[in-house]
This record gives sequence, C-alpha cells and structure tokens, in this order.
Amino acid sequence: MDHLTYWTHTVSLSPDPGSAARARDFVCAHLVVHELPALVESVRLVASELTTNALQHAQTPFSLTLMREGHCVQISVQDGSPRLPRLATADTSQPRGRGLAIVDRLSSGWGVDVGADSTKAVWARFDTGRTMAPEW
Repeated sequence: MDHLTYWTHTVSLSPDPGSAARARDFVCAHLVVHELPALVESVRLVASELTTNALQHAQTPFSLTLMREGHCVQISVQDGSPRLPRLATADTSQPRGRGLAIVDRLSSGWGVDVGADSTKAVWARFDTGRTMAPEW
C-alpha cells in the first residue's frame, strides 16, 4: 500500500442472491463511518449493479473492495470469471442490460482489470469533492 491509500475494506461474498444486499449494506456502512454520506446513494447503486453482474454472469464467489485514495473512492468487484463486461445500449423495453450504463453515468470513471489467473475486477471511481491530508 502506498501513502495515498487512506483506507480499504474488503468483503468476500458467495454467489447467492442475498449477496447484493450484503454488498449494499457494506458500502453504506463504511461510507457513513468515513463521513462520506454524499456518496452513499451513488456508490450503493453501483455496488448493487456490479455485484448483480457478478452473480448473473460469473456465478463464482467474489469480493467487493471499497477504498479511498486521495480525493477518490473506488469500488471494485473481483470474480472468478474471465468473461469481460461490455457497455451495451439497452432497449428501454427490455428489463435488463443497463447495469454498466448506470455505472458509467454515476461514476467519474470505470474499467476492468484482468488478472494473470484470468479473473477480473470491475471497478468504478467517485470523486469525494474534498481532499484529505496524508496521515504520516
């Protein structure tokens, strides 16, 4: 960890439908503890979308990491599938297919990191609107 990382929290989740709710609660609790209530709704919704994608497409255990680096908060969902997500334009008459469009709209940036073991981590960043002084 470098000196820019102020905090990191990770939770391991199983591939069951209750994991999306646990991910939302995890994100909400940590953002409140770290006095970032303005980010709760956006990050909570993105956590829901990313964990739902992991549940539906990877169907493997996965982890969610929430971290603060300087003036950004990043959420990352790592699963055991090599299948990469793609941003699609969903037909509004379809009940699914808008998850990454929501992530794209709510975050200041997002992407995918692929591990050497063919796993992937889908991440999204959010500006905090303020900076923190480093704790030396």
